[in-house]
Amino acid sequence: MTKMIQCISPVDGTVYAERPALSLDAARVCVARARAAQANWAVRPLAERIACVKAGVAALNAHKDAIIEELAWQMGRPTRYGGEFGGVNERTDYLCSIAEAALAPTVVESSDRFDRRIERAPQGVVFILAPWNYPYLTAINTIVPALIAGNAVVLKHASQTLLVGERLAQAMHEGGVPADIFQNVVLDHGTTETLIGDRAFDFVNFTGSVAGGQAMERAAAGTFTAMGLELGGKDPGYVMDDADLDAAVDSLMDGAMFNAGQCCCGIERIYVHESLYDDFVAKSVIWVKALKLGNPFDADSTIGPMANARFAATVRAQTAEAIAQGATALIDPALFPADDGGAYLAPQILTNVTHAMRVMREESFGPVVGIMKVKDDAEAITLMNDSPYGLTASLWTGDAGRAASVGNRIEFGTIFMNRCDYVDPALCWTGCKDTGRGGAMGVLGFHSITRPKSYHLKKVTK
Repeated sequence: MTKMIQCISPVDGTVYAERPALSLDAARVCVARARAAQANWAVRPLAERIACVKAGVAALNAHKDAIIEELAWQMGRPTRYGGEFGGVNERTDYLCSIAEAALAPTVVESSDRFDRRIERAPQGVVFILAPWNYPYLTAINTIVPALIAGNAVVLKHASQTLLVGERLAQAMHEGGVPADIFQNVVLDHGTTETLIGDRAFDFVNFTGSVAGGQAMERAAAGTFTAMGLELGGKDPGYVMDDADLDAAVDSLMDGAMFNAGQCCCGIERIYVHESLYDDFVAKSVIWVKALKLGNPFDADSTIGPMANARFAATVRAQTAEAIAQGATALIDPALFPADDGGAYLAPQILTNVTHAMRVMREESFGPVVGIMKVKDDAEAITLMNDSPYGLTASLWTGDAGRAASVGNRIEFGTIFMNRCDYVDPALCWTGCKDTGRGGAMGVLGFHSITRPKSYHLKKVTK
């Protein structure tokens, strides 16, 4: 019996979309087609591959209105924010602009005796497992450089955002990327893991939970398949004594609450110097109370439902447990009547929190943030590092040297000063500890989906 993969809409709890999962045999056929087509794609001129990718993203933009509506139904983001097209276009344009330089050979010697160089060869077939929280942005991060570099791409999107993979495939094909070179597949977990274990892919990029990343690594054990894993975060903000208080409140609260807190690099814990703590908390409460929780199609809604009721249940449990352990909840849920005990969840700020509480140590991935008072940089550094995750940290100060000094002592992939919750396409998007390994974006993003290939050509025989 064919297994159906369903998207349950957080808007009203109904089945918004469903698709049959491919059988293992059918999935193997898809991968075989990708592998057979990849060599011809790789030998096409780089400029042609770039043009196809650009045309594909332009085709995606042509369906903007429908996609924004689909996103609201699939994962709950309010339509007022206009989807993810700003980031998709910014990242695509930048990656296309640096592709030639990023993929250029490193020439060691070019003489009448030797030609010695290192080239970047495509990995081959790249398997992308994309998440639902930013379903276009996270997929584009790898799709664009992988195709430009000459790889074939097989995309498996999260069940919560089933239609995104179809939209991306349709757009890339409209742009001129061959159908076998970019394929969207619907797979269950068992088939996914079997394919990885069969060494069907040359590179696997997974964005999701730590447990999901562990499953990927178990499936690939012994295959030596290259992997990129972005697995989670518990990203801190640190407000120093010389910070611009209003700017810090505005950015950090937005970083904590935007997309119902469902951001890979969203702010989940905040440490504030004791001299600013009371004012920071008071202003943050005012900021959060101004949010409107509601149906994502309501123009006034600034925060929609979480993508699934079970995700909201995790946040509720962490919050209730923290309160039972002595935390103070500063936001009255009654201010947000749309909170239905299911996917619609009122935002929350917690004080009197400690690192003994799960809400300050485990990923919440929802609209709750804990705020702690610190006396100096040393205490803040200790607390920021007291986490199994290491994606981003946001430092607020007027002193760039101080930010760099603190940044050098904390264990994160990206250090922000006076901003947060942003992916810079020119830099490497990477993490450490349980956040995973590998990197996307920038030159190093191109290097992750290619492999070095050395040429040592001796032009003489003596």
